[in-house]
Amino acid sequence: MGNIIDGKALSRKKREEITQQAEDFSRRHGRPPGLAVVLVGQDPASAIYVRNKRAGCEQCGIRSFEYLLNESTTQKELLALIDRLNADNDVDGILVQLPLPSHLEEKEVLLRIDPSKDVDGFHPYSMGRLLMGEPTLVPCTPRGIVYMLDEHGVDLKGKDAVIIGRSNIVGKPAALLLMMRHATITICHSRTRNLAGKIAAADVVVAAIGRAEFVRGEWIKDGAVVIDVGMNRTETGLKGDVQFDEAKKRASLITPVPGGVGPMTITMLLDNTLIAARARMS
Repeated sequence: MGNIIDGKALSRKKREEITQQAEDFSRRHGRPPGLAVVLVGQDPASAIYVRNKRAGCEQCGIRSFEYLLNESTTQKELLALIDRLNADNDVDGILVQLPLPSHLEEKEVLLRIDPSKDVDGFHPYSMGRLLMGEPTLVPCTPRGIVYMLDEHGVDLKGKDAVIIGRSNIVGKPAALLLMMRHATITICHSRTRNLAGKIAAADVVVAAIGRAEFVRGEWIKDGAVVIDVGMNRTETGLKGDVQFDEAKKRASLITPVPGGVGPMTITMLLDNTLIAARARMS
């Protein structure tokens, strides 16, 4: 187990820091930091995420505002709610749980959120600042990845990092964060040629493709660091994007699924809420 990155333990450590900082914020400003979470419809996975966020807020002394809306909620109604939350001084962070029902326009909804309250880090302003190397609020999963690497003393300078997946949620922002640490980045995707060869040459592999055990263990270079972002439900349970048992034999460090990247995502959402609260009150 010496090469396993324990996301649960790192999450607990970070939440202790957030709790202390939230208490300090409450003493200084007479109110706790506030996070508003908006869920439209009854998607089971989204409902679980919302419950976990509520529990995280309660644990860390952050006030949670929940808005559980009917599937039939219109675009106009949803935008009006976001406008109210933008204007609410007790709300420091706004998160609209994705995916939205198909009749709602996701891009317009995300654009409507005040960038200073964009704790998901998905607003074009937030992404643009990250691209410029001047980040404000950074997407939570990539932030969690970098935190785990830092806690394990992984020096990224000059390392070859391969990121499998080019989403706005994980792949692209993770590439930018690792590049800011002076890693050399290759972003791979469904049309990449010789993917196995590129992975075999990588010092760091971030798998975020959403396909169970797609990355074979023998592709991993001896001594590489493997970050598995995948959360794939299969008949035999929850699986990552990497063949864990085989990859573990080669990797110097590797995240398990579950218990690796997942716990860090909500923890970084809580930390982003605290960051946003401090910035708004400064």
